[in-house]
Amino acid sequence: MDTIKYTDIIKFNNELRKQSTEISFNITILSNIMVHYVKDVLEYVLREQKLNPSLKLGDYDNIIQNSGDGTIDEKDIVIIFWELSNLMDGLQYKIDTLDDDYIEDLTEKLKSEIDLVLKNLENQPLVIINYFTSLVFNLYNLGINKLDTLASSLNHYLDLKKPKNVQLVNLDRILAQVSVKGSVNFRDYYASKSLYTIPFFKTYSEHIAPIILSIKGKSKKAIIFDCDNTLWKGIIGEDGIEGIKMSAEKKATTYEAVQYIAKSLCKEGVILGLCSKNNFEDVNQVIDLHQDFCLTNDEIVIKKVNWSDKISNLKEIAEDLNIGIDSFVFVDDSDFEVNLVREQLPEVTVVQVPTNTIQDYPELISKSKRLFFNVSNTTEDLDKAQLYKKEIKRKESASSYENIDDYIMSLGLVLEIFINQKEIVPRLAQLTQKTNQFNLTTKRYTEQDILNFMDKGASVIAFSVKDRFGESGITGLAILIFEDNVAIIDSLLMSCRILGRNIEYKFFDELIKIVKDKGVMYLKSSFVKTLKNTQVATLYDKQGFMMVNEDENKKLYQLKLSDYIFGNLDYIKILNFKK
Repeated sequence: MDTIKYTDIIKFNNELRKQSTEISFNITILSNIMVHYVKDVLEYVLREQKLNPSLKLGDYDNIIQNSGDGTIDEKDIVIIFWELSNLMDGLQYKIDTLDDDYIEDLTEKLKSEIDLVLKNLENQPLVIINYFTSLVFNLYNLGINKLDTLASSLNHYLDLKKPKNVQLVNLDRILAQVSVKGSVNFRDYYASKSLYTIPFFKTYSEHIAPIILSIKGKSKKAIIFDCDNTLWKGIIGEDGIEGIKMSAEKKATTYEAVQYIAKSLCKEGVILGLCSKNNFEDVNQVIDLHQDFCLTNDEIVIKKVNWSDKISNLKEIAEDLNIGIDSFVFVDDSDFEVNLVREQLPEVTVVQVPTNTIQDYPELISKSKRLFFNVSNTTEDLDKAQLYKKEIKRKESASSYENIDDYIMSLGLVLEIFINQKEIVPRLAQLTQKTNQFNLTTKRYTEQDILNFMDKGASVIAFSVKDRFGESGITGLAILIFEDNVAIIDSLLMSCRILGRNIEYKFFDELIKIVKDKGVMYLKSSFVKTLKNTQVATLYDKQGFMMVNEDENKKLYQLKLSDYIFGNLDYIKILNFKK
């Protein structure tokens, strides 16, 4: 990205726009400075990640009015550049001459404007607001001046007032990455209020892209490590357990740092796995016995440690975990393995250990952390490793049964139904953002979107699952919209972790009961085809729906509720509804 010229970005962005088959979505940028460069740069960064955004700029220095005058469509993502120095003309050089009462009045006025903008945008799916920064104009100050104090006061207010649909971005981190001098152009600023440079907007766009990728279901889910010269220095098969190094005491601090970064990712709900050409017993011995190895078997969800090729092993990991291989980040030191995976599995993000500049390795992994960013964080994230380990045990148990139905009945499945429970909204939003395979419409929603459904009279119905192996958490969701005597299924989805147990049919029985209780006579639904949801292409057909329209990528259905035939699934128990 650093080496691509702006003219080439415009060219490549236009080419990607023409090629894209993804559904378009809008991003509106409001600002009190000129930010026209960001349009093509951010579009290009997102299109490189298989999204199809359309950016539009609001009126110059009209943030407050544009936030509420219809400039922004209901589903738009909004980005706000509220530049501190342009809150009043020349503020950056006038502020130290202003008396305290004037600055206090200015501060209160700005806080009320922040309140108004947040109120106007409260129903948008996502609003990205930059923290105010004084760094550009105070780079050489030894002390704290009034501009610093104003920025700090406004940022503290943003922190206090930030609703669920707002993400705050620290511009000082962008300035640090690019350098202040590389980020701004004072000649353009004083001539035309165009403060930031193209290099700044490149880094800014890459920085905020994971936020947008998250709500569009493009976040990564698993990080898979090689072992030798990746998690430790040395080769276990040659150096032995005592010969490999992974601590500061043995001059291998970088490997220790990477292990702890991996450990922190695990705590954030990222799946941690191993894919290594090694003897399984040797690697297990390191995990169990080496005093410097900080990762545990509880944290490592899956291991493919053998002498098979890594392409096959990565595919097996995806199959065992039942997640898309495009949700993987793979870390390896070998030129051969890295190039092979890049060639054979281009959908996998590959990170190569920089063996010649090993001091950069922790920074490289830290930078990769943002690929796993989630707008919605949940309690399920804290237990993700154990949830997937239990799923692997279920699969192992299933293999001991000759009949899959006998296995399912042996699980002791229990579903707990939740209707319009605001306490679980973060998890429900996350489900829409992450679920791909069992997802009939693949609509991505933020927490604010889910709350909007509840507030407008829709039924947001979720369920959790448990069995003899333990809890699987909240893993299913349906959103129903009501029009007279008709209910419309806006979304129907289930986590890939619970597929293959007939849970969807039991849940469907319960949905029918719920809508019947509301006096509904007809249920309408749709299936929207994606690259990943073909396994549910005939779900509505199996449930007795009549297809009323079909084109290449979409099927529309209708069901007369009196014709619905309930399943005989008494081995799945239902707990009382929580409303």
